[in-house]
Amino acid sequence: MHTGTRRTPLPLTRRIRRALLPCIATIIIATLAGCGSSGSLSQHDPNCKYSLKKRKTYITCISPGTATPTRCPLPVTVSGTLIDRFFISINNALGIRYRYGGTTTEGFDCSGLVMHLFRETFQMQLPRTAAEQSSLGSTIPKNRLKPGDLVFFSTEGKVIDHVGIVLDNNRFAHAATRGGVTISKLSERYYDQRYACAARIIMKK
Repeated sequence: MHTGTRRTPLPLTRRIRRALLPCIATIIIATLAGCGSSGSLSQHDPNCKYSLKKRKTYITCISPGTATPTRCPLPVTVSGTLIDRFFISINNALGIRYRYGGTTTEGFDCSGLVMHLFRETFQMQLPRTAAEQSSLGSTIPKNRLKPGDLVFFSTEGKVIDHVGIVLDNNRFAHAATRGGVTISKLSERYYDQRYACAARIIMKK
């Protein structure tokens, strides 16, 4: 004879709720995953390897004769005189030692050099890191580079972590961990294999 306690059946509404919970959870997870994938795809720039950020079409500039910042559409149109001054500044920076986190002539890292030169010559406020700088302006095919364009690399093959300034169709200036501010060739095996993309943020009038 069975003497155990007899279980009272759950109310119908509670049984329905318990049965539906796994289905609801599955739907929610699938929906969230779908939104995540959609968001990543919409932000991916197919022309810039490793970049998952939307491109920025404006940058902060300081107008000559005033300290008031303004938003300048990219690429910023600059005079030939400023372009010449820009490349003179690059030439004067050659040989300055590499310094991690450096943004002054006491020592530069790669993005610090770019940020310094654009600020001093064009009064443009660039982001601090190479990854952030890679989202500026329009991406440019490698075979259409012009002096002043920025070229980006991924030294580890995961994210953009190095930047340089194009001098001509094959040479670029950058702050290298060995040798400081120097000039290298895009065709060098090391840089060719790690090349990610290029962006144009200045344009001669």
